[in-house]
Amino acid sequence: MAGHSKWSNIQHRKGAQDAKRGKIFQKLSKEIYQAAKDGGGDPETNAALRLAVDKAKSNNMPNDNIDRAIKRATDAGQGADYKEVLYEGYGPSGIAVLVYALTDNLNRSSTNIRVAFDRNGGSMGEKGTVNYMFDRKGYIAISRENLELSEDDMLMHVLEAGGEDLETSDEVFEIYTEATDFAAVRDALKEAGFELDQSELTMIPQTTVDIPEDKKDVFEKLVDALEDDDDVSEVYHNAAI
Repeated sequence: MAGHSKWSNIQHRKGAQDAKRGKIFQKLSKEIYQAAKDGGGDPETNAALRLAVDKAKSNNMPNDNIDRAIKRATDAGQGADYKEVLYEGYGPSGIAVLVYALTDNLNRSSTNIRVAFDRNGGSMGEKGTVNYMFDRKGYIAISRENLELSEDDMLMHVLEAGGEDLETSDEVFEIYTEATDFAAVRDALKEAGFELDQSELTMIPQTTVDIPEDKKDVFEKLVDALEDDDDVSEVYHNAAI
């Protein structure tokens, strides 16, 4: 992961996401709903639900919204049933793009996502087009503000918790784990007293690609168009931000 800062990407997108807060909460509610419907409403016994709840809390989603989504999924009666789908493609200048959608209408999602690619300098590919360029990892960010801890001391905590890698900047400690170790590392760091600013399973590019200056605007429009789709839950890419 050396040379790749997911935190920079998160901060880069934060302003745009703040403007879409209502839509983000709607998408997070859908993820919580489906996780609870599939595996029950207790995050302690439903790992997928706990991940969804942690993701919602990292995005400052109110507890009332979380509770409503779980209640709606676990109440008697038939509700919507969503399917997770992965779309792959390229953005301008060959930027690899992964799009995860949670949808109850595959035709609608496929059409909308293809249009977003086509209208914004990209192209949607077949299954396996770019997925091999990314690794599934656990990601945890801990702010260094008011944290009197050296990089060496933090690395010791990370290794004791079972983490794989640590990247340090002036603002934040970024911790990467194997996907299978993520929950254990997250819980161990919480038990050690750390406040986690971000914790999630994510896709990390193996290498990053610089975007030519004249392609940056159209690439931003592609990402915005994909993220703005109601069915899209996550967009990952290998552009250097």
